[in-house]
Amino acid sequence: MEKLRERVRIPDRLTSRRGAWISLGAALVAFVVLFGLFGGAEGSAGSESAPGGSESTRVARLLEEFPDAGEQSVLIVAERRDSAPLSDADVEALTASKPALDRFTGSASSGPMVSDDGGAAVVVVPISVGSDNTETAEVVGGLRGVVAEIQPSGLDLQVTGGPAFGADIASAFDGADVTLLIVTIAIVAVLLIATYRSPVLWLIPLIVVGLADQVAGQATAALGAALDLQFDAGIISVLVFGAGTNYALLLVSRYREELLETADHRPALAEAWRRTVPAIVASNATVILALLTLVLAVVPGTRGLALSSALGLLIALVAVLFALPPFLAVCGRKVFWPFVPRPGSAVEQGRVWQAVASRVMRRPVLGLTAGLALLAVMAAGLVGTTVGLDQQEKFRVQSESASGLEVLAEHFDAGEAQPILIVSDRERAGEVVEAVEAVDGVVRANAVAESADGALSRIMVTGEYAPGTDAGLQLVETLREVAHSVHGADALVGGAGATDLDARAGNERDLKLIAPLVLGVSFAVLAVLLRSLVAPVVLLLVNTASAVAAIGAGAWLSRVVFGQEALDLQVPLLSFLFLVALGIDYTIFLVHRARSEALVRGTRDGMVRAVARTGGVITSAGIVLAAVFAALGVLPLVTLGQLGLIVGLGVVVDTLVVRTVIVPAVFGVLGDRIWWPRQIGPESGESSHEHRELALAGR
Repeated sequence: MEKLRERVRIPDRLTSRRGAWISLGAALVAFVVLFGLFGGAEGSAGSESAPGGSESTRVARLLEEFPDAGEQSVLIVAERRDSAPLSDADVEALTASKPALDRFTGSASSGPMVSDDGGAAVVVVPISVGSDNTETAEVVGGLRGVVAEIQPSGLDLQVTGGPAFGADIASAFDGADVTLLIVTIAIVAVLLIATYRSPVLWLIPLIVVGLADQVAGQATAALGAALDLQFDAGIISVLVFGAGTNYALLLVSRYREELLETADHRPALAEAWRRTVPAIVASNATVILALLTLVLAVVPGTRGLALSSALGLLIALVAVLFALPPFLAVCGRKVFWPFVPRPGSAVEQGRVWQAVASRVMRRPVLGLTAGLALLAVMAAGLVGTTVGLDQQEKFRVQSESASGLEVLAEHFDAGEAQPILIVSDRERAGEVVEAVEAVDGVVRANAVAESADGALSRIMVTGEYAPGTDAGLQLVETLREVAHSVHGADALVGGAGATDLDARAGNERDLKLIAPLVLGVSFAVLAVLLRSLVAPVVLLLVNTASAVAAIGAGAWLSRVVFGQEALDLQVPLLSFLFLVALGIDYTIFLVHRARSEALVRGTRDGMVRAVARTGGVITSAGIVLAAVFAALGVLPLVTLGQLGLIVGLGVVVDTLVVRTVIVPAVFGVLGDRIWWPRQIGPESGESSHEHRELALAGR
């Protein structure tokens, strides 16, 4: 009983005249302390795309045992600007430029090698790579500076190859996080102003959520460094801003309702806190539990999102529940100016939403059929969809490494840019070379180095096909079969093409494992919250259909509008996870209210009332979340742009179609059976205490 009293006092302490100032001061101190603790944290620099136990990863670790482990080669591709064949003078000029390259790198370059058609030449330049792509980017940038100084007249020189690709990815993100933050803040600010119609109120949730985002960024970086987690910080920021703003919208919306009935803004705010906390906590817990299923993923970049995203969302929850209320309490009722809600000034809210829900409820079968038909049309976009981008397709904007690879593919065998690497027993290396040279699609194979202890040999295999293409992936599979068949060689096949193959297998495995777990977690939360077995099953089926439809429509738009022939490897899993977990958020907001309304009005009328009361806030929250995810499109990688497009589109459809039409139609078709095995309604056997509490929550 004492614990219950303490729990009830929390909102009063947060909003009282003295308690609000104390709570607000404590929140500011907490922010400052957390910034001090984590201010210098830097996330893990790892960027592994293949599972840790995959063959390509094992090869990468074995290659560290070779004396030249810190050295990799980039390619300088030369082509005439007038597209004419290279002359003898052009080749001599390239040869004369090599000493300047060697002075910069400290290693001897080789070439130039002229293509058979004479249209291009390649100089191979060994460089010392850094511990991550950012450090390598500095080396590649310096090399490109030297190339610009020595570039012969009439020639275009471009630096490409594996290290150059990694460097371009790192360079592409220079300033991108700041750009994403600015765009996200601008989007949230505009939408909050439109929602609140106040020149002041929008600042308060934006300040709270913005500070939470900064703390979350530093805290997740520290967590990533401590546990060696790999994740994209941009996704964490979008989740914190999107979810935090949604929680704030729900709380402020209920606060506005209470102000229409209560003269003192402090009790009104305390009551709003009490009435919204269950839904906010339940939605937060659902998304966190869904994200935590990612700890079972084998792809490092996917697994790293589990704990980091969960921590970010937890910080957003604490900020909104414990920093936003005292901030609002200190500002008072006038923060809603010029439309200040007062007792007696109430007008019927949600007339449009009530009209829509009433029309759906009159003909629920028609509404359900129309809604599902729309989802089916969207899902048809999956037909013809493929998964997996090659290196040239991963950049939203053209890069020098991608342009160089295009030139290389026009004049040389496409596999020249990133050879396949085989590590084998030194004594059997000759047999492995002989075996793989006989494989169709192999241009040449050579044993090029020995490990420091002399036990292993590194074999470089050049193929005809570009890494990441179907032919290139098939060549890797064939080479593995052949290399593994050499008795006693213990040969392993790695390199960029092999990494891509293993990454595809890992992402496919993760999707098949994680997707059912996400559905299971969502079912458990809905079952506990609604105390029903039918409602969670039906709502999850609708949510799953909505998620699949969004992925289909997003894939179609990517192909037709943006010219992206495939989805990147992580996009299907992350899109499904975010769409299901975040969609359950809005289900909780709506159906939790519908259940409380059903106690006094019955299931169908209760759903109409719930749509009327929550339609505005759910729509506002959905549009904000969709716009925030769409902000990922400013980043240079196609992966994040596709994720933002699919999730943004899915959230809009989920908000405007699923919560407004399909879910009410389902309730209209099933009626009271939706709550089975319990009975809900004025004539049900619901306990008088619960009836009274839920009825108050729905007033």
